[in-house]
Amino acid sequence: MSRRERTDPASPGTRRRAGGDGSPLGRAERSRLAVRLTPRASRDAIEGFAPEPDGTEALRVRVTAPPIEGRANAALLRLLARALGVPPSSMRVAAGARGRRKLVDVKGIDGAEARRQLARASTPPEDRGDAG
Repeated sequence: MSRRERTDPASPGTRRRAGGDGSPLGRAERSRLAVRLTPRASRDAIEGFAPEPDGTEALRVRVTAPPIEGRANAALLRLLARALGVPPSSMRVAAGARGRRKLVDVKGIDGAEARRQLARASTPPEDRGDAG
């Protein structure tokens, strides 16, 4: 812990910055999303959460950008930021920058609220053309 931070005795483990507004540096307004990205799609779309082969659940997203020089990742962050109502600068690809499966960190929104907003922004299956 740096000199500018101290532990808040009211909430063990939560760090506060000395000075400023004293807001906690906890994880209440942060979330991490597991994403399965499909680049070079016919359109940009958030398809919703779906199970992965390993038993986890990931948000399926399609972007038209190619996976060259980070363009698909940038398009992913712009699309998610728009859906979540946060600036793209508050997001980053934390893992999987060069693969289809990614972990995206988002500041300014908690996990439950992020899931609700992404579910609302998802394209219904009948609009995707894969309804059965």
